[in-house]
Amino acid sequence: MTEQSTLFETMTKEAASDGRLAQLFELKNENGMRVVFMDIGATWLSCKVPVKGKLREILLGQSTMADFEKQQSYMGVTVGRYANRIANGKFKIDGTKYQVDTNQAGNVLHGGPEGFDKRRWVVLEETTNSVEFSLVSPDGDQGFPGELRVNVKYQLTDDNEVVISYSAKTTKPTPINLTNHAYFNLLGADSEYLALDHILSINSEEFVPTTDAGIPKGQWKKVKNTNFDFTDPKVISQDFMLDKDQEKAKGYDHSFVLNKGCSKGECAASLTSPDSLVTLHLLTTKPAVQLYTGNWLAGTPNRIDGKYQDYSGIALETQFLPDTINHPEWPQPSAILSPSDTYHYETCYQFIV
Repeated sequence: MTEQSTLFETMTKEAASDGRLAQLFELKNENGMRVVFMDIGATWLSCKVPVKGKLREILLGQSTMADFEKQQSYMGVTVGRYANRIANGKFKIDGTKYQVDTNQAGNVLHGGPEGFDKRRWVVLEETTNSVEFSLVSPDGDQGFPGELRVNVKYQLTDDNEVVISYSAKTTKPTPINLTNHAYFNLLGADSEYLALDHILSINSEEFVPTTDAGIPKGQWKKVKNTNFDFTDPKVISQDFMLDKDQEKAKGYDHSFVLNKGCSKGECAASLTSPDSLVTLHLLTTKPAVQLYTGNWLAGTPNRIDGKYQDYSGIALETQFLPDTINHPEWPQPSAILSPSDTYHYETCYQFIV
């Protein structure tokens, strides 16, 4: 029995919270790379890349439904309606005030108490190299206006790219900010090595300082001459926890404003394993990326009957800036989708081995 077929069995031994078994889908390419997705949370469950003739699992995750539903770290899930944070769960659209359900320190994190990560998505289409999920979020869902119809398509190419395409339509103007919350450890997700020795670069000149609760405060800061400067590749641990911005978050948990060239195809970020055998190139049409160094992963179940530690994985979440709907002064695309428009963004994770 292969490891991957084991995942198909262990994740479907018990029903999900809606009483039905999860559906899993595996895609493979001509290089032997294998990825697995699940309809619960439209989740990216597994990512194995061939390294020196062996498959290396580089995505943090769980192998049973009980552990998946227990973990609160959003591992591999599709996050929505609004990824990251909305201050106090409040915003205004066209003069109308909205209050949505809060779930972290009085704010909304990753869509609220019952975000898209906890829902069963409908499988629209499965091909040899792609799988597409859809979800309908009703008008008033947790306080958000408008019926929102969302599609998320995963595609695996023969260039070792996992391409995630997001699209959505709404019946009323509504905030939307979809992302995938994958955590990577390119040395091996279950290797017990922490991820802070990975080498990271980010194509960004500015980051967003935050309060203790992760809410943006004050002006964006230039990364130059700060510990947030990843314009040249450096080991993540080099400037780790050396400033008050990081102390508040127990590490990096901050958004970087991507340089304009990223929307035209420039690489947004690169992550390389300490053994130099695997490099991840991130490309996206989103205007920002949240770097999260897994600061609160301790106790999260892993795949092998153990627990992850803090800093076991690195998340690079492509998105709009946190709370951007309450900052119309920012030179960023609007996070409000109107009924006349279609939300469409794409993110590509390419693995060089």
